[in-house]
Amino acid sequence: MKNILVGVTGGIAAYKSANVVSKLKKKGYNVKVIMTENATKIIAPLTLETLSRNRVYVDMWDKNPHFEVEHISLADWADLILVVPATYNIVGKVANGIADDMLSTVISACKKPVYFALAMNVNMYENPILRENREKLKKYGYKFIEADEGFLACNVNAKGRLKDEDEIVEIIERENKDVEKRLLNKKVLITAGRTEEAIDPIRYLSNRSSGQMGYSLAEAAAKMGAEVILVSGPTNLNKPDGLREFIQVRSAQEMYEVCMEKFEKVDIAIACAAVADYRPKTYSNEKIKKQDGDLTIVLERNPDILLEMGKRKKDQYLVGFAAETQNLIENALGKYRRKNLNMIIANDASNMQKTTNKVYIVKGENSIVEVSEKEKNELAYDILAEIKL
Repeated sequence: MKNILVGVTGGIAAYKSANVVSKLKKKGYNVKVIMTENATKIIAPLTLETLSRNRVYVDMWDKNPHFEVEHISLADWADLILVVPATYNIVGKVANGIADDMLSTVISACKKPVYFALAMNVNMYENPILRENREKLKKYGYKFIEADEGFLACNVNAKGRLKDEDEIVEIIERENKDVEKRLLNKKVLITAGRTEEAIDPIRYLSNRSSGQMGYSLAEAAAKMGAEVILVSGPTNLNKPDGLREFIQVRSAQEMYEVCMEKFEKVDIAIACAAVADYRPKTYSNEKIKKQDGDLTIVLERNPDILLEMGKRKKDQYLVGFAAETQNLIENALGKYRRKNLNMIIANDASNMQKTTNKVYIVKGENSIVEVSEKEKNELAYDILAEIKL
């Protein structure tokens, strides 16, 4: 990541964009700035031109001589777009496909990561329309830097204050850092998410796994140069970037069949999915109607994907996960031995659906490394770093 395009909108926090641009320049990034017309009424373009050492773009119809279609050339030039501050207006525009000024047009033409550093009045921040627009954009891969609580221009203490400029720059760097390509050309199979075991056309048995850890591992492995096959049960997550193959499954049996097909051809397999141990023995083709008395559902064992990979393992490096509610290390070590693993990640089951996790990386009784609680997308790199081929 070398070229950062900063978009400045007409929120009162626009003056803080100068500090963000200055910090990015001091860290060695090439910075260009697009301002909306309203932003120029809060902070002068000359300030940002001086700090970025580049011309500031405002008007789509600027008469300065040039020979490129600027909204396309800027979108191609940028490795990343940071909108700071991101107002209710700009989020709404992008979410609804409106491109009526230089900034919204460049964003619409850009295929690189786009970050919105939110800042606005608390009532706007809590407006359900904004929430819907954010969720819509997240599905398309847009990223958001949450606002902080603090004293706002509307004279109240509430959420809506632009996050500290140092933190904004830190988030951008952390999530877009160039990583060592230590898994270059390695083939990696990762399972993620939960499985669903159908009872009838409407009902199923499942668990609370969000899939965040498996998806974070897949994205991190791809950034480290691996050819990643992600086999995913149902989740609400966006497909990670850079995958060689993404295979969507629903049941444990479906996941088992895919993993058995792919396992022989990979160097590393990481079983992160929360696979159902049991499934209903009988499936009803029609919805089961409510009747008097209790309903009994007889369960039968699902195939053990990790155990079978352990039996078939030749030179592959095999990693499992143990989500436990008690006797964490003891249970993880038992699973490590029974399933012929190279490594197992032990964590408390209460961390399901959270964005953070604290884990123990276990390679035997005498090799247990504790990793303190951190975001799962950061933790993924710690886990992958422990794989020694």
